[in-house]
Amino acid sequence: MDDVNSMEDNTVTVAVKSESPTMSKRQKKRLLREKKWLERKSEKRLRERIKAREKRAFARANNLSLGPSRKFLKRSTMAESACTLTVTIDLSFDELMIDKDIAKLTKQILRCYTLNRRAMAPMQFSLTSFTGKSRTSMEKHNGYKHWDVSFHTEPYINIYPKDKIIYLTSESNNVIDHLEHDCVYVIGGLVDHNAHKGMCHKLAREAGVRHGRLPLDKFLQMKARKVLTIDHVFEILLRVSEGDTWQETFLKVLPERKNARPITSVQSKENESQDSKPIVDSKSADVNNTMPIDVNNTVSIAVNNTLTVIKDIKESGIKSECKTDSKEILNESFYVT
Repeated sequence: MDDVNSMEDNTVTVAVKSESPTMSKRQKKRLLREKKWLERKSEKRLRERIKAREKRAFARANNLSLGPSRKFLKRSTMAESACTLTVTIDLSFDELMIDKDIAKLTKQILRCYTLNRRAMAPMQFSLTSFTGKSRTSMEKHNGYKHWDVSFHTEPYINIYPKDKIIYLTSESNNVIDHLEHDCVYVIGGLVDHNAHKGMCHKLAREAGVRHGRLPLDKFLQMKARKVLTIDHVFEILLRVSEGDTWQETFLKVLPERKNARPITSVQSKENESQDSKPIVDSKSADVNNTMPIDVNNTVSIAVNNTLTVIKDIKESGIKSECKTDSKEILNESFYVT
């Protein structure tokens, strides 16, 4: 049951406080920005609807695909889905993030909802500890309460069976080889740019729940750190639940900046390079051996031919001027070779 709908609707109101010596210039600017954003919010939404309408008209005129139809999206719900895998985002880290990181967290949650909404078999998606600044940031998006997402104000440990919970953390020593569709996978809703390293692993151990990490080392070779964003982890779980392999999913989802390479192709390249090394060395040895032979043969042939020509000229009784010309020919033959 949705915990948010049972609570009173809280409207976001921003009022510019009177100037006080305790308010800094940065706080004043932020309040003014929020006020301007609320004033332009309706106008911005209207422009977005007009732009989307024009995009659909252009696609129909040019026989372009715009993705799943509205009829499909209405039928593709968590209740009708054959997938029973549950994924929840733990939003209990509000106090560890600044407002900018809270906004990034909200965008990643929107991305997760979009991916799950357009999936052939959506996962059971929920948000836990949905209170505080993360909820305030989400309320900026009109209609979020009607999303096909389960919102819970309580922590995940009070909602799901403890023996079915698996907290995903890159610091865990437990590698997940396959997904258990009767379990609940928890993603830490923390955007901190690695400032609180190991926080999710620590909380999972303190709560006494199972924890694990994705098998990145088993299928990929990565030089970058293996901490992924929330939407990337969610998409990986979604693709694997649909039947894709781990390696295919990793290569498809991970951004290029991670510089991820499949381990199998790396090994094959190393084998090819090792096999090609003797060939290169043999070629270089052949070149070194043949170069002096070719040069000597060329010089000797040129000299012998020239001497033969001079001998023929002497025997024919030609004047000494012709002998001088033959010597020039001999010198030219050396330059040519």
